[in-house]
Amino acid sequence: MKNIIIKGAREHNLKNISVELPRDRFIVITGLSGSGKSTLAFDTLYAEGQRRYVESLSAYARQFLGLMSKPDVDSIEGLSPAISIEQKTTSKNPRSTVGTVTEIYDYLRLLFARVGIPHCPTHLIPIEAQSPQRISRRIQEELKGNVIILAPIVRQKKGTYEKLIADLNKEGYSRVRVNKELLRTDETIKLDRYKKHDIEVVIDRLKPTDSSRLAEACENALEKSGGLLIALDSDQGEHLYSARMSCPHCDILFEELQPRMFSFNSPFGACETCTGLGIKMDFDSDLIIPDKSMCIADGALAVYRNAVDGWRGQYVGAVAKHFGFDVFTPIEDLTKKQYNVLMYGSREKIRFQMSMKNGEANWSHTGNWEGLIPQSERLYKQTQSDYRRREMEKFMRISPCPQCKGKRLKEKVLAVKIAEKSIIDVTDLSIKQAIDFFDNLVLSEKETGIARQILKEIEERLGFLDKVGLSYLTLSRSAGTLSGGEAQRIRLATQIGSNLMGVMYILDEPSIGLHQSDNNKLIDTLHRLRDIGNTLIVVEHDEDTIRKADYVIDMGPGAGLHGGDIVSQGSPGQVESDPNSLTGQYLSGHLSIPLPDKRRPAEKFIHIKGCKENNLKNIDVQIPLGLLTLVTGVSGSGKSTLVNEILYKGMMHKLHNSKLRVGAHKSILLDGEIDKVIVIDQSPIGKTPRSNPATYTKVFDEIRKIYAETQEAKLRGYKPGRFSFNVKGGRCEACQGDGVIKIEMNFLPDVYVECEECKGKRYNTETLQILFKEKSIADVLDMSVEEALELFQNIPAIKNKLITLSRVGLEYIKLGQSSTTLSGGEAQRIKLTRELSKKATGKTLYLLDEPTTGLHFHDVKKLIRVLNALVGKGNSVVVIEHNLDVIKSSDYIIDLGPDGGNGGGKIVAQGSPEQVAGIKKSKTGKYLKKMLQQPDVLPN
Repeated sequence: MKNIIIKGAREHNLKNISVELPRDRFIVITGLSGSGKSTLAFDTLYAEGQRRYVESLSAYARQFLGLMSKPDVDSIEGLSPAISIEQKTTSKNPRSTVGTVTEIYDYLRLLFARVGIPHCPTHLIPIEAQSPQRISRRIQEELKGNVIILAPIVRQKKGTYEKLIADLNKEGYSRVRVNKELLRTDETIKLDRYKKHDIEVVIDRLKPTDSSRLAEACENALEKSGGLLIALDSDQGEHLYSARMSCPHCDILFEELQPRMFSFNSPFGACETCTGLGIKMDFDSDLIIPDKSMCIADGALAVYRNAVDGWRGQYVGAVAKHFGFDVFTPIEDLTKKQYNVLMYGSREKIRFQMSMKNGEANWSHTGNWEGLIPQSERLYKQTQSDYRRREMEKFMRISPCPQCKGKRLKEKVLAVKIAEKSIIDVTDLSIKQAIDFFDNLVLSEKETGIARQILKEIEERLGFLDKVGLSYLTLSRSAGTLSGGEAQRIRLATQIGSNLMGVMYILDEPSIGLHQSDNNKLIDTLHRLRDIGNTLIVVEHDEDTIRKADYVIDMGPGAGLHGGDIVSQGSPGQVESDPNSLTGQYLSGHLSIPLPDKRRPAEKFIHIKGCKENNLKNIDVQIPLGLLTLVTGVSGSGKSTLVNEILYKGMMHKLHNSKLRVGAHKSILLDGEIDKVIVIDQSPIGKTPRSNPATYTKVFDEIRKIYAETQEAKLRGYKPGRFSFNVKGGRCEACQGDGVIKIEMNFLPDVYVECEECKGKRYNTETLQILFKEKSIADVLDMSVEEALELFQNIPAIKNKLITLSRVGLEYIKLGQSSTTLSGGEAQRIKLTRELSKKATGKTLYLLDEPTTGLHFHDVKKLIRVLNALVGKGNSVVVIEHNLDVIKSSDYIIDLGPDGGNGGGKIVAQGSPEQVAGIKKSKTGKYLKKMLQQPDVLPN
């Protein structure tokens, strides 16, 4: 079968659509946000592919996997095994790194175990086991003249050793060397009992040219000493040789190298102090007492919530009294001794007198004060509560492990090297540097034979990571710090490495977080996956990706209830020439995002000096106030570090004295006033299905008030709480306000059935009898924003909030739609709505990280209007973005680069879009220049 044939797809908002997709082709599904793209790709095609695979397994296996429910579709023919590569971030496990996720670290462990050369961590000399024959050959090559072969039997040990020397004499050894002095064994040798001594037996004195005698002497010396041999040359120079895997100087012994020794997840290799995490969490005195100008009575001890009137306050008061200060003394006025006692405790006996608040009980005792930091450490270890542990972690700082210096492995393992680099030195290289390292690696003929296959696997995987635009990442980077786009491209690189054929890959916007200069690399990678015989279905809005696809499906015509149909399909050229396709109109230039009429001038700034967190090169940055500012640059150039780690955390510390660890910088100075900092990201607006757009935007509070104000509600004495489905009173108790009841099935997926009591309406009959304009509260929750606007058009408090939802392009979502079913882009725009509906102070700093994720060209136009509305109220908006339409619409650009990783971290260009476009060394400027030269066609 040449095509994948879908008939009658009705999942979510799909309108009973039927479509044929060509197999072994690169297919892009595009369309407005909420038009049904992901529903078709993931909830229909992928879900059915997975369901059929799981159904083929035994009932025993299925109980562990859990079955996926069948999507609402009549039939799908020609379906291949499906692999989904979504936008979800990878494991948050701190042990998971880019190296472990891509399996490159597994091959590195094998490589170092097979061809790594152990070195002594102290003396830094190579350690290798040598046979007696090899040692004798080395002596012949290295030494000239007469040679004395010695067998060390006592090394730096105390004792008189009279019996040992006498026994040597009986065995026929006539000479020994004691503390560098040659003596006869038949003489009386007196040694100081309490001093350390060295004793070596003289095995033979010979010329190195006598091969057979030298080989015999070496064998005898190694046997006598247990594996060590000293050769004294004619100038009395010592040459130490070892037949064991140990350092001849300090006896540190190496066992046979095994891959597990190089794993920081195994006790055989992990640093014993940090158990392979590379970090240590310690309580920080600056977080426990953030403001040293305060006194204990004013709440200086942030780790204690109510220190003044609680028993802890009385305890600290007794400590203060004993050491000559009181709870009203500012912390900064304490002597060094008093401060150290408060923080680290004292062994002095202190009289503690305690009393209850109501004065009904008093007690006293004599004891020690353990100190705020030791006390916090004890409580942290003892607590069984995850919440308490998380609260206490706010007073801790993460620092590199003092034992391994953040390298995760034991000292001996780190001393195993290839080309003067340990395994961690290699993982600390960026992908690009690692490729260069292995390209230039010189091994012996024997080592090359052993490592050939391992090196092939490592180099291939590194090459794949480079091809998907991740050359700036290091293999030691924690997987939890990767963005959704980076994590997706890593999984994509891993899939390319598997070389599977006949698979249907479904991807969700793989271009997210990619600069235009890396886009072609990604598209070439996707083409390669297709060329080896796979079908690629990609949900995407990126223009380059759409144009390079074999087949395009444009969903629409609107979003939500107005979407779910296929507006256009065919080659990119066919879609572009289709007048019904909104995507086609933007591709052809009939519709476009216009340039702003004028750029707002930059007058006041946030001055950040000396930024050097991660890869930032000690740069000074000026971020304009009251403008739309874009932070751009290639992937890995330092954008997120600057905005999220330094600007956001630095401003939070400056404004609210927050405990967040601020990225390394010298200072932050403001020319104007900022009263708060708000991050609008793509995280879900709620973690439970009960959370929905109406509750998040607070519009539901106003709706409940309206229902409580109706005449019938007043007669019955109903308050707004009666109309909440989260509390007892008005909700249906059979389903506790969920509208559905979950039925657990052993061998089948959990089934959700409509609640028989309320028929899915969430409320009890009495509550549903209260009507507003003939609509119950349940009817309102089932309305789209568009429908609700019509119902509440005369109520400003509700109308204004709904209008802002409509302005950000969310008129199609239902007020009661579960937050868990919203996309990242929809969640971010709902957060924007909440901000727009607040009373503006005009002094807010908004930070957004790639808000165009999941947005169609038409939605990007709406987003730009919303961002300008925020700036129009006097606020400052800073956006990290690669989308050229947003970049060209900004007032000011800060372009970082020139490359990613170590090659980035500098300001390449800054100024208006026109100024940045004129700077030749700016990669963003190069693409921006083309955009600014395009004639703008205003939409009809």
